[in-house]
Amino acid sequence: MIPYATIEDASLALGRNLTTLESLWFDYSAAKSDYYLYCHNILFLFLIFSLVPLPLVFVELARSASGWFDRYKIQPKVKNSFSDMFRCYRDVMKMFILVVGPLQLVSYPSIQMIEIRSGLPLPSFGEIAAQLVVYFLVEDYTNYWVHRFFHSKWGYEKIHHIHHEYTAPIGYAAPYAHWAEVLLLGVPTFLGPAIAPGHMITFWLWIALRQIEAIETHSGYDFPWTLTKFIPFYGGAEYHDYHHYVGGQSQSNFASVFTYCDYIYGTDKGYRFQKKLLQQIKEESKKSNMQNGGDKLD
Repeated sequence: MIPYATIEDASLALGRNLTTLESLWFDYSAAKSDYYLYCHNILFLFLIFSLVPLPLVFVELARSASGWFDRYKIQPKVKNSFSDMFRCYRDVMKMFILVVGPLQLVSYPSIQMIEIRSGLPLPSFGEIAAQLVVYFLVEDYTNYWVHRFFHSKWGYEKIHHIHHEYTAPIGYAAPYAHWAEVLLLGVPTFLGPAIAPGHMITFWLWIALRQIEAIETHSGYDFPWTLTKFIPFYGGAEYHDYHHYVGGQSQSNFASVFTYCDYIYGTDKGYRFQKKLLQQIKEESKKSNMQNGGDKLD
């Protein structure tokens, strides 16, 4: 809660006029408790889980009807009906109501402990960007090792096999997992803000962007216009789709966001071999088609 009664008091304390964004933040948050602001994550996660994968539903239905999107589908032989996708969403919402939502409600003391602030001044865009980069890097590294644990014999059979029910992932399947996996993966997500605590707005952005990224990597589509393709060492949908395609025996592509951990620890060899093999097959097929075309001309 902001400890100032008016914008004038806040300006006096800061020694300057509030920016437009700071004034808007003051108007919205001044009378609200930090706990109430923190619980906004519940609404944000509900909206993200519900709405962000929705365009992919229409793409999948259009693909089933016309086949036009087959060129972007990573596993084009797999088709999902509306009932299949709705069933996944329904199961995700059950997990949200029973696990994710309650976890958000009771985890506020951890936010107090690491001193996520909600007052003024607001962080600069540079500060927000720098902290988000740290959060993604920390989460990616720690998630890598948690994910490898999930692919041990015990971890997979007891917990992680549920997430791998989708060998050809869809957007709604990003948070589809065993309740224990949801809880354990919360640790890497929380670790970055614990190391470099920032503002509540930065924390909101971090939770939102991480879930949006997970939905994108589980989309099942490799769209050439995806902006994340310009991010160095970013894995993306095609990279993570291979992990689901191989399934329970997969010892490849564990990284959640970037590819550097898999490269450093040698857990992307199967993926790189498959890509090289597919590229060779495409080149040979192209040469064969060119030769057949030349023979017809002769």
